[in-house]
Amino acid sequence: MSETTAGTGASYAAAGVDIEAGDRAVELMKDWVKKTQRPETAGLGGLGGFAGLFDASALKRFERPLLASATDGVGTKVDLARQLGVYDTIGRDLVAMVMDDIVVCGAEPLFMTDYICVGKVHPERVAAIVKGIAEGCVLAGCALVGGETAEHPGLLGPDDFDVAGAGTGAVEADRVLGADRIRKGDAVIAMASSGLHSNGYSLVRHVVFDRAKMTLDQQVEEFGRTLGEELLEPTRIYSLDCLALTRTTDVHAFSHVTGGGLAANLARVIPDGLHATVDRSTWTPGAVFDLVGTAGQVERLELEKTLNMGVGMIAVVPEDSVDVALATLADRGVDAWVAGEITDRGDRATGAELTGDYAR
Repeated sequence: MSETTAGTGASYAAAGVDIEAGDRAVELMKDWVKKTQRPETAGLGGLGGFAGLFDASALKRFERPLLASATDGVGTKVDLARQLGVYDTIGRDLVAMVMDDIVVCGAEPLFMTDYICVGKVHPERVAAIVKGIAEGCVLAGCALVGGETAEHPGLLGPDDFDVAGAGTGAVEADRVLGADRIRKGDAVIAMASSGLHSNGYSLVRHVVFDRAKMTLDQQVEEFGRTLGEELLEPTRIYSLDCLALTRTTDVHAFSHVTGGGLAANLARVIPDGLHATVDRSTWTPGAVFDLVGTAGQVERLELEKTLNMGVGMIAVVPEDSVDVALATLADRGVDAWVAGEITDRGDRATGAELTGDYAR
């Protein structure tokens, strides 16, 4: 092999990967990650190691601990963050999508890792994304024990990025929530969403940009703020609220309302032979749902199988636990109401349905 003339050879930096920028991003995010520490992670190292550590001896307090795991991303909502230049909220969406799936079975969120893929490392931007993830972990009660930032020049534009994460929780084996606990006569309690959350943005973007020709900086009277501010509203994180319910009431099941909408996600926890009926007249979806439906001429059933329509989490509880459940959620600042009930399935094909018309 012949010698390469000094200064003319290929290099990682010349290919578009800036290792120094990555190191700078790690330094900027360290203080935020520290804020997510739990007792099980204190003193066990920090960012920069090859693996995050969690003291599993904490699980000794369980009789038979089951680990619950989930992974997810935020979808095309990240492109709105890129366009707006707002990077410190999208991480909360990521934590919500992962940890609110974990809490559905009654599991306590323990720790999370993240993966951030960028076209070019801008240290301040990466740190802002991690800031949002850390804030989300605090809201979910879990530790952020590690992650990865990958730079993919040539595959992503210099301002493009995506985020994903994985989380782990633990639940006592005899306290796992789900379909086997649900009984006829149980009440269906709806918890209000903070907006669109992190699902359906391909439809939303098509409607507001391609059909309605709106811009992100456009002021929308019904929102009381700009379109961009409304669309970037972070997903509500229900993890600690749900755990509070398990301590004060006999919760039978939760359902996290994400892709597929309310009926489809609720049906996932309804056992054979039973049926969940949710009455639309018990709430009014937020203005953003009306805008998407009207501007896009989207049929109601299409909206309902794509968006959460104002309900981000469902709890199924015995009828005699309703008052305590609603009081618990009210104390925690969560708007909640009885939206339906569990009945016999009869000849209905699906496990859940929406009935009536939305309140106006």
